[in-house]
Amino acid sequence: MRKPRTSDMERLAESYLYLNQYELAENWYARIVRQPDASKDAHLNYAEALKQRGKYAAAKEQYQQYASRYGESDAVTRAIRGADSAQVWMKNPTYHRLRNQSDVNTERADFSYFPTGAGTGLYVTEPHRILGSKSGMTGESYLRVYSVEEGENGTLGNPNAIFGEPNDGRYHIGPVAVDAAGEKYYVTRTYPGKTDAERFRAFGQKWRKQNLELLIYSKEGDSWKVENFSYNNAKEYSLGHAALSEDGKVLYFASDMPGGKGGVDIWYSELQGDGSWGSPQNAGDAINTDADEMFPGVDGGTLYFSSNGHIGMGGLDIFKTTGQKASFTKPVNLGYPLNSASDDFAYVVSHRGDNGSYTGYLSSNRSGGAGSDDIYSFGYSKPCAKILVKTIVRDKKTGELLPYANVTLFGANNEVISRGIANDKAEISFTVDCNTDYRVLGEKEKYHEDTKPLSAVNPTRDTTLQVALNLQPAFKVGDKFVLEDIYYDFDKHFIRKDAAEILDRLVATMRDNPTLKIQLSSHTDSRGTHKYNEGLSQRRAQAAVDYLVSRGIARDRMVAKGYGETRLTNRCADGVSCTAAEHQANRRTEVEVLEF
Repeated sequence: MRKPRTSDMERLAESYLYLNQYELAENWYARIVRQPDASKDAHLNYAEALKQRGKYAAAKEQYQQYASRYGESDAVTRAIRGADSAQVWMKNPTYHRLRNQSDVNTERADFSYFPTGAGTGLYVTEPHRILGSKSGMTGESYLRVYSVEEGENGTLGNPNAIFGEPNDGRYHIGPVAVDAAGEKYYVTRTYPGKTDAERFRAFGQKWRKQNLELLIYSKEGDSWKVENFSYNNAKEYSLGHAALSEDGKVLYFASDMPGGKGGVDIWYSELQGDGSWGSPQNAGDAINTDADEMFPGVDGGTLYFSSNGHIGMGGLDIFKTTGQKASFTKPVNLGYPLNSASDDFAYVVSHRGDNGSYTGYLSSNRSGGAGSDDIYSFGYSKPCAKILVKTIVRDKKTGELLPYANVTLFGANNEVISRGIANDKAEISFTVDCNTDYRVLGEKEKYHEDTKPLSAVNPTRDTTLQVALNLQPAFKVGDKFVLEDIYYDFDKHFIRKDAAEILDRLVATMRDNPTLKIQLSSHTDSRGTHKYNEGLSQRRAQAAVDYLVSRGIARDRMVAKGYGETRLTNRCADGVSCTAAEHQANRRTEVEVLEF
């Protein structure tokens, strides 16, 4: 079989990156960057895939290699500093707990929830329409504003489209900000007129970039009065993402109008005595950078905004600063888990409770969501009794400590709660919540990963839980090990879903140990003839190899071998009565190290 060209592998990896399939993108880029004809962009894309999976130490290494090979830039330097900061934030997450609003979110874009009071709010979505015009950039319907109900614990539900104004428009509508009285809507929309907009082409599509403008809708009985924000100029720049100060006298917005610091900046206008808005003023150097600042939001004397110009975890990060107009303190990154490696934006506090607790919403296209941009609710409260999970990492064969292993704490839905590197004593600790299930995963180069579940506890006083992770060494030539819990259905050779999850761990091992070559051997139970079982086991072994190839592992690193029923693990030979479970134990896949 012909070895794939590097350019073909790059197109495949780029597609996975575009589709947010970051693990597959990582697998392929790990292979691509070792090719002598890998493109310059492949190294940056590999770093991006690693970052999106929370592997900031590995991403930093790739950024540094890129800088040493192709030269430094502000963007790469910022990414390296962000990788350092992200590792600290992920090791020490805040006490915010996020929930994906699955009753509202779809596989399309859903974002910028804005509470309007009385248990209702507005958000922006891409409606699912078979007919009608669609965005050339996304291939989906143009954005529209929907109303939604806010239930207990901040859960959003019962979304409904708003018909007529302010939802009429040729292109995108939203996001929306509403004044305290609920009588004025500040609506961002794509300018519907003709401009000399720049044309774009990517991924086989082409579109025209239209600028944004801000419209102000005022309720007059059952109808709306609409006016343009006086400083719209869609033929020259974009203006939108409005937010009002608590007293309604300062209007913040995002724009790339001339006179800014670079990219998109936060600007403001002051309400005049005659009810008009004053000339736009830049919100200043403390907030704005040469990159993009957008999605402002106000909570009392605090301004929240998103930026890719300040040091962050990747994409847009959410920051907070105190002050007003053009006088603000140095912005503070909100840390993990409010921020992620993806775009995090549209932060709003909705309710404040006792003892410093509060709830709110943000939007993010982070991994693990329903798809594209999603709305997340968050809650913050001081923790119950402190529960410390003290983890130690050892060599499974020798019992020796394994310092500097990577350890990840996962939640019940497989979301990353915290991640860090064990110290020189092979120890790392995490703080966890009461009444919550977790899983701890340990990884280290030249070892197989190990994972342990952590059941929910509810102690009445501070408690320390001990977790031991035992990593199987990998490898020396001749080593053999069974891929535990990878089984095949009777008389079948397809890769089951549960088997795929186990094979994905082998993919990670192969990816992280590029000199490793293996034999994948498959075994059957005794039912059926010897000849048939030999053929069946060969098909099973080949199916496992083919699966690893589909995940980015080079075929020449693997050999498929079927042994049929010649290596049974128990007494269940021909003519022996056995249970289904006993027969299942013989339908297994083993790995033998050929080279390392």
